[in-house]
Amino acid sequence: MHGDGRLEDALIRDLPRYLSRGDVMVFNDTRVIPSALKGVRLARNEKGSDVSVDANLVERMSAETWRALARPGKRLNEGDTIVFGEGFEATVLERLPSGEKLLQFDRGGSELDQALDQFGAMPLPPYIARRRAADATDRQSYQTAFAGDDAQSVAAPTAGLHFTPRLLSEIDEAGIVREQVRLHVGLGTFAPLKDEHLESGRLHEEWRRVSPESAERINNVRRSGHRCVAVGTTALRTLESAATLAKVVEPVTGPTDIFLRPGYEFRATDALVTNFHLPKSSLFMLVCALIGTDIMQAAYAHAIRENYRFYSYGDACLLLP
Repeated sequence: MHGDGRLEDALIRDLPRYLSRGDVMVFNDTRVIPSALKGVRLARNEKGSDVSVDANLVERMSAETWRALARPGKRLNEGDTIVFGEGFEATVLERLPSGEKLLQFDRGGSELDQALDQFGAMPLPPYIARRRAADATDRQSYQTAFAGDDAQSVAAPTAGLHFTPRLLSEIDEAGIVREQVRLHVGLGTFAPLKDEHLESGRLHEEWRRVSPESAERINNVRRSGHRCVAVGTTALRTLESAATLAKVVEPVTGPTDIFLRPGYEFRATDALVTNFHLPKSSLFMLVCALIGTDIMQAAYAHAIRENYRFYSYGDACLLLP
């Protein structure tokens, strides 16, 4: 979709013809951790019974501890032990005010990562997980082809799922530059907006990184008059959180809680590849900020009429303000 309101139907393989030699595409190379766990809360006494537990890890708090969504939450108390696999268990340290649980695992660091890889499943979005359990194919299909070696995300940067090795090769052949940044995606990215977000102008925190080398190359591309195209809203938020008022991308490592909504003046992003998002979400507000609310509403109406697929495993759109 174009900034003048024009809408075009195309395939993802057509993407290179909408860009120019010398443009830069910026990808989020985070890796999704198999953070969906099934386990058993052990009986508290001889008269009690074991309880089946579903847990989705949300945020790593230390080498051994994670915040988690766990069901049935009312049957999990501080001090309870949950066994997730042979020799792999966690203790409920705290019931958090948000309803989440703080879990302390029996190991940390790389040993915990290995156990999650063995016993965990990919954290499919709820609207998929309600229909079917994650399987072995999701290990590949819910992971980008360019994911790095740092598995910390609990959701995929889904715009990147469209980019096959063949498409990436065609992008290279078209003379389009590729750069990578990293933002570890949390479930808060997809959570409904609350009044407190609108009042504060801030969202949940997520860790991100832009290396000095990537920042320099992105700045050089834009100084030469070419466009910076973010692949996904996570890459875009990473870029914008690292950009100065002078529209220069600076190296950065650490958390960001940036909230982009209509009225924001973009400093580093000239175009965006993104999936279709939920209404009344921070992600929909972001795309409206980039190309205009009227255009996005028209584009979504068109996508519905043409039976486009929405959300994580859905179709993508290219926003060219």
